[in-house]
Amino acid sequence: MTTVQKRRARARGGELDDCLRACAVHSGKVVGSVDRRRVELAEQLRKLLVVWGTTSVAAPPAPAGGATALLKRAVKGAAAPANGIGNELLDALLAVANKALECGYDDELNLALVISDTVLAQRKNSRAGWRLRARLLETLGEEAEAVEAYDKYLSLTDDDGFGVRAKIAGLRAAADKERELLALLRRQNPRAEEFTRRAATDVWAEGLAAQAVGDWTEAEPRLVGALLVLAAEDAPVADRQELLSQYLDLRMTQETDLPALTEALALYAEQRRNRMRGPVTDPTVGGVQWISLGEFRNRIAGKSICLIANSGRVGASSMGAEIDAYDLVVRFNSYRIDPRHTGSRTDIHATIHKHGFNWDQQVDTRLVFGGISGDWKYSLRNRLVPGAQTFLGDESLRWPVRNIGRLSADVWSGIPTTGFNMLYLLDFLDVSPTLDLIGFDFYESGAYRVQEAMKLAITSVHEYTSEKAWVMQRAQSVTDMRISLR
Repeated sequence: MTTVQKRRARARGGELDDCLRACAVHSGKVVGSVDRRRVELAEQLRKLLVVWGTTSVAAPPAPAGGATALLKRAVKGAAAPANGIGNELLDALLAVANKALECGYDDELNLALVISDTVLAQRKNSRAGWRLRARLLETLGEEAEAVEAYDKYLSLTDDDGFGVRAKIAGLRAAADKERELLALLRRQNPRAEEFTRRAATDVWAEGLAAQAVGDWTEAEPRLVGALLVLAAEDAPVADRQELLSQYLDLRMTQETDLPALTEALALYAEQRRNRMRGPVTDPTVGGVQWISLGEFRNRIAGKSICLIANSGRVGASSMGAEIDAYDLVVRFNSYRIDPRHTGSRTDIHATIHKHGFNWDQQVDTRLVFGGISGDWKYSLRNRLVPGAQTFLGDESLRWPVRNIGRLSADVWSGIPTTGFNMLYLLDFLDVSPTLDLIGFDFYESGAYRVQEAMKLAITSVHEYTSEKAWVMQRAQSVTDMRISLR
């Protein structure tokens, strides 16, 4: 089957009722799976079916039989909401698609594709829908279409918290370098042109057979010819990359012209790097001053500090002037500024490394938290905006609860939140005469974030109950809006 035929064979969607039935049917396929990713997908499918059952106009309230009964009713033809896709149903569909995408198997990718088509047919300007489409197309190896979808996503938002611009730059740079590499291979192997008018799989097999009997002179032009065919057919990136890697591995065992081989390997490495992280325009991150644990302590010593929650309670607090009166204002992740309620100043931005919200906002100090050193460094290289901060926390400030407090998973099982890491750090240093938490209700009043982050789920990996208990044990005074630890 050719690449084009494979693409046509994939399931496509558009109609909401067909999409919902496909989800219901898939729910039965993943029941009892031992694959963690499919177990998580099954849970999101169950939630979707509950939402469907409770919002469907033609259907009565969900019966006691749970997901199984909902599945039976769905297959029999429960109607979709009369007014199209509602917000709750949209969120549930997107949650299913994201989990299906994480699974990575063909069946799940097809399901994600059906949901993607349906969401965009119903909500043509859905930011989350276009980002889902782009990630899906990238996974399927259809980079040109993925870039178009990413561009559409960017046209609909002002907040690039997911690093999409860097992703697009990387994909485009990688495509350019891959074309340069193939052009180089064509020049280095003039006979390869003879083998570009046949099926790539057949030509590749002939090349491997010739290489197996030691005839590299006949093998190489066939292998390169097959690579050129795949590129001309716009085959999925994963297929092209795999065969490029195999070809270069074989060539390294045969090559006598080291400069020619080095030139090819350099282009291959460059296009791989760009796909992984995008171009790095300023490796020195704008001359930022790195600070250690001790240096951070000296910068905050003797100063009053307030930590501002991203909560609905803060968003309606009218406490802006009081907040700005503290010596240092600490905000988290995807914080949102409304001067009347939140105050206008941000001195310290504490953020998890996985998202890029507000990294372009000017602050004095930025502390980026992350549990895995390599991933943390990767995010700094790709997300940090040169000039947007004067001071940046170094490795000694990377993961306070685990690395400074030495609270292992045996002691603290949940992944500590950004807020808890920051608060733990400040409490540990114990050099601030005033340490106040403003609006911390542990999401009881909902989230108050920049618009693009409002759809992010409040995940279950954090121990919110334990964090609240830790705070309340140390609280010196508590009001509706303020918890004082000093």
